[in-house]
Amino acid sequence: MSAEDYQNNTVINWAAILCVDRTDVLWGIQVTMAAISLVETLLVTYLSYKGNILQQIITFDFIVEAFTTVPFIVTLTDKRFRHLFIPVFLNCWLAKSALENMFNDLHRALQKVQSALSHQLMILCATLFCVFFTSVCGIEHLQRGGRVHLDLFQSFYYVIVTFSTVGYGDYVPDIWPSQLFMIVMICVTLVVLPAQLEQLVFTFMERQKQGGTYSRHRALNEKHVVVCTTYLHADVVMDFLNEFYAHPMLQDYFVVLLSPCELDPTMRMILQVPLWAQRVIYVQGSALKDADLTRVRLAEAEACFILAARNYADRTAADQHTILRSWAVKDFAPDCPQYVQVFRPENKVHVKFAEHVVCEDEFKYALLANNCVCPGLSTLVTLLLHTSRGQEGQSSSEEWQRLYGKCSGNEIYHICMKDSNFFGEYEGKSFTYASFHAHRKYGVALVAVQPEGKRILLNPGPHHIMRKGDICFYMSITKEENSAFILAHPNPDKEMRGASIRLHRTGSSRITTTLGSTGTVALELQHTRSRSSSLAAGGGEHAAGTGVKNRLQLPRDGAAHRLSVQSMSRRPSIAPVPAVLDVLDAIRMQFEENRAEADADEQTADDGGKDDDNCSVCSDSTWHDDYVVDYPRQTPYLAASPRLVYRLRECDRRPHCCLQITVQCEHNQATSAKDYSWRNRAIILAADYASNGIYNFIVPLRAHFQPRSSLKPIVLLLEAQPDPAFLDAISWFPLVYWMIGSIDCLDDLLRAGIHRADNVVVVNRESSNSMEEDYLADCNTIVSVQTMYKMFPSANIITELTQASNMRFMQFRAKDMYGFQLSKLEKVCLFEEFTSTLWTQQYP
Repeated sequence: MSAEDYQNNTVINWAAILCVDRTDVLWGIQVTMAAISLVETLLVTYLSYKGNILQQIITFDFIVEAFTTVPFIVTLTDKRFRHLFIPVFLNCWLAKSALENMFNDLHRALQKVQSALSHQLMILCATLFCVFFTSVCGIEHLQRGGRVHLDLFQSFYYVIVTFSTVGYGDYVPDIWPSQLFMIVMICVTLVVLPAQLEQLVFTFMERQKQGGTYSRHRALNEKHVVVCTTYLHADVVMDFLNEFYAHPMLQDYFVVLLSPCELDPTMRMILQVPLWAQRVIYVQGSALKDADLTRVRLAEAEACFILAARNYADRTAADQHTILRSWAVKDFAPDCPQYVQVFRPENKVHVKFAEHVVCEDEFKYALLANNCVCPGLSTLVTLLLHTSRGQEGQSSSEEWQRLYGKCSGNEIYHICMKDSNFFGEYEGKSFTYASFHAHRKYGVALVAVQPEGKRILLNPGPHHIMRKGDICFYMSITKEENSAFILAHPNPDKEMRGASIRLHRTGSSRITTTLGSTGTVALELQHTRSRSSSLAAGGGEHAAGTGVKNRLQLPRDGAAHRLSVQSMSRRPSIAPVPAVLDVLDAIRMQFEENRAEADADEQTADDGGKDDDNCSVCSDSTWHDDYVVDYPRQTPYLAASPRLVYRLRECDRRPHCCLQITVQCEHNQATSAKDYSWRNRAIILAADYASNGIYNFIVPLRAHFQPRSSLKPIVLLLEAQPDPAFLDAISWFPLVYWMIGSIDCLDDLLRAGIHRADNVVVVNRESSNSMEEDYLADCNTIVSVQTMYKMFPSANIITELTQASNMRFMQFRAKDMYGFQLSKLEKVCLFEEFTSTLWTQQYP
């Protein structure tokens, strides 16, 4: 018989389809359950009646319930109906609805609001189960009326093959009821599943935008920190992560980024990198919402970093947002340490409860001011704060670039003196002695100590005696625990008895440690001697006839070495360093320093006379008598750190009219810097307006430890009128002036005295005309500085930049490989990097 004849001659056994073999016990149980279910459904429908009975009845659940329960009630009327087939397997759809309601009630009771994705996934799985279960039971029952009978497994196999569109054809329905049933089920699947998948994908995409959630189990078993900010800028986040994970103790920490903004494509790619994908978690939310703080498990976090929003044009508004975030974190988790970044120094008072507060303006202006006193200090500080492996520039053909890159790997480390091989032998010696000989012997620079239970002392001098419990802070390529060193001269006594080490013209002796071989530039003169010098075997005196002073000499134990006042007054290249500074020597040193300073002041005062056109308050002809060392009488903002400075007496305080350098007044007839009789070259600070941070630029330049004769006039070149409160604050400082002008105007630069200026400090404008591209934020500053450089080639210009790649444009020449290599090596004053680096250096 052919396949066509087989299909035409198929006889449907309707009795097998409409009737089933059901025992009386099973029938009784099904009738009872059907009655209970029907009564419950009618009762719920009646209680939920809202005026439209038809809307209550015409629902999918009510129709299925009636279709599976009413026929059982009908079987009570006639015994012959007891074997009637009723599709009980359709109750799986009612079970699905009940499961959804149960999960909704559970989430409502547990107050779980972040369960949309799991809820949609549960609905999809339940729908798939119901579709497959209905199809398997239906095709298995309907095929009882055909020639090919299928058991449950064969029915399940057929349904899977059919819905997967494979269609092997080994099992096929041979009667039209089965075929019609499968057509209906396929149509239902094509209608129901796409809608469920669409909801699931939509929920998943929204969840991806919101980021993940740091689970409570992970918070209890792992350590993590939370970073809160408005916008996740790729450069800022990468700087933070690189500096944070540079510390070996923080390798096992997780970083949770909390931001209300969505991730941009660059940040998405960064977080997919395997290095960060396993340790960085992004959560979209606000620090002002307790629910979002719960998602990041802030109460269990080790610390919370709050970054200021750099994409705000109004820095004050950005600080206000930072303050509110800090308050919200403090209210939610009072014991969580906070590390807060603010722009304005006057806003520090609002977050004084934080563990550390980094103020960008305060740090920036203080660093620029100290850079005027000590050129290159900003580069030194930046290199110390910025983590580097010392590999930059090693492929360069220039030796200085290789040396610069190698030495950029120096960082500050600390170790207890009793556990140190570098400094342990100097117990009971002065700080100066330990610092000098540790650098000479091991190539490390001891810069600070912290006595037990006290604050850190930065370069305390020869008065501090090293103790066993002191914490030593030193600068080196790597920390002592990771370095292995071998002394080149194991027996120093033998070396001093007869050895004579030659100092070549272009090189130095071999550095004695593997650590020092990759050390700083200052290591070039270690273990060197003059060609004609030698050390005597007995008392360590100079050999007769040498006439050479630049020698290194280790004082012998027990020898009465003293630090002579004459040797300290002239500061020779290398002087003998005593192990302990006596009280008498200290008094003599202080007396001689004060006397030398007084003599210099008198000499300076005798050299110049008063200007007939200017009053004594405005000119500096009598400045040494008018200055007193005291704390500032007035500060432009609260919570300013008190510092001893040179200030004017109450009777000599200058009025506001005398502060403006280009405007004549009744006390002063000068109209430009050249009309003043300044003995020292001035310092010009160019800024767009008088922010309170400029106060921190003036204070280091008027510090009490600066010699009075070296104080330089400060001219503030501002584009806007300063506030009266700011003028009141600077009126107490001697030789501080201001004027309205711009660095783009040649006349303003000349009136400010750029041709007589020692340094010109240019602060980057906050209002940029390139908001669409961050790398062009320095364009105004770069062009203005280039203009000054063209007109005044001899001017010493100190510039603030926000992008390190723009360093090559400061003295731009096309195809200048020197400038290009310098831009890759130099790390200028990038305060975005400073902030994240300062936090991570202070955190552990």
